[in-house]
Amino acid sequence: MEDELEPSLRPRTQIQGRILLLTICAAGIGGTFQFGYNLSIINAPTLHIQEFTNETWQARTGEPLPDHLVLLMWSLIVSLYPLGGLFGALLAGPLAMTLGRKKSLLVNNIFVVSAAILFGFSRKAGSFEMIMLGRLLVGVNAGVSMNIQPMYLGESAPKELRGAVAMSSAIFTALGIVMGQVVGLRELLGGPQAWPLLLASCLVPGALQLASLPLLPESPRYLLIDCGDTEACLAALRRLRGSGDLAGELEELEEERAACQGCRARRPWELFQHRALRRQVTSLVVLGSAMELCGNDSVYAYASSVFRKAGVPEAKIQYAIIGTGSCELLTAVVSVAGVDEGWGVQAGLTSTSPPPRPRQSSFPWTLYLAMACIFAFILSFGIGPAGVTGILATELFDQMARPAACMVCGALMWIMLILVGLGFPFIMVLGSFLIAGGLVPLPLCPFPWCLCLWGHLHWPVPS
Repeated sequence: MEDELEPSLRPRTQIQGRILLLTICAAGIGGTFQFGYNLSIINAPTLHIQEFTNETWQARTGEPLPDHLVLLMWSLIVSLYPLGGLFGALLAGPLAMTLGRKKSLLVNNIFVVSAAILFGFSRKAGSFEMIMLGRLLVGVNAGVSMNIQPMYLGESAPKELRGAVAMSSAIFTALGIVMGQVVGLRELLGGPQAWPLLLASCLVPGALQLASLPLLPESPRYLLIDCGDTEACLAALRRLRGSGDLAGELEELEEERAACQGCRARRPWELFQHRALRRQVTSLVVLGSAMELCGNDSVYAYASSVFRKAGVPEAKIQYAIIGTGSCELLTAVVSVAGVDEGWGVQAGLTSTSPPPRPRQSSFPWTLYLAMACIFAFILSFGIGPAGVTGILATELFDQMARPAACMVCGALMWIMLILVGLGFPFIMVLGSFLIAGGLVPLPLCPFPWCLCLWGHLHWPVPS
């Protein structure tokens, strides 16, 4: 009898597996993929945008900008992205509660469409302010998606796959970083005339999400617990799981719904006041802050300057940059198996800085040693912190506290990214004076990853 049932059950199981996979891809392509893509894509046109800013200013005032102001304007363009991310992180919680997870991701593409229009016409309009506003808008998009996508996927996946599915957000982030670096090659859209199209290409992932995500189900957990719609929840579960064993999962959702009955969604500041959540919030704050303070994400925006300081030949810099994104993509795929090891390796490499290069002609091997340290640092970042930190709020908090926890974690991460993004180019300039001809260490100090190790040791085990 079992042999007779197997052929009929197998196609249905495959269909449900495909729907879950399509849900992961549709949420990811317009979600954390956009974060990684817009984080790295600004690196290729660095010199072109700086020249455009200087030329625009000179055309308006008759005088060129001093070098330090050009550097300041560039750091502002880069750092407006995490500032927008901060606004998006604060917006994500209310959006997730009022519109739902899926609709929030769809509405979020308004920011991408607006930014792509600004980027595309900035050169013709002779306005670097349009680039700044566009960077702010794609940042808002990234801030919303980075909080809602793990929430949506974690609530849609079956219990046994929930962690792995939620960590797919890190894979899409790394994939976005690599794609942004590849599209930014001089042979593609990285040339001096094509950079407006390069920045506006963020419209493509947004269009793919708008075309695919409406065909897929909403989070069953949101439909039942937040909306109280049992029929819609059951329909979503059937699409995601099939018509098989749904009684156990539905009973579990009903229990959580009963526990949340009469409770309202928690506000971010209430998490810090609740004694029972204090340990979870502390882990969230420490790990989320330290993840950005290490400077790994800022490297992708300033990678060309970093490798130029390291002495990499100009013609090979763009290929070295692709190597950084490929390292994180590789480790993101295998991060589930190596999370614990990643924290320790990261902390060790943070305290082992790339050596200075006083004379390249005398010590050519230091160039390769510096690059090896950079790649090893990124590899260890991808193994541990990159994947696991983003899903902490999903794993450690219940339905009523989860949106607020995502807001807290997201806001802290973006604030730290703003600080590091603004200071990174000036730290490199300062380092060039302190270490003649040397490479400024990417990990500025071991303190952030000492925090990470502390947070990992005190991380409460999810129920």
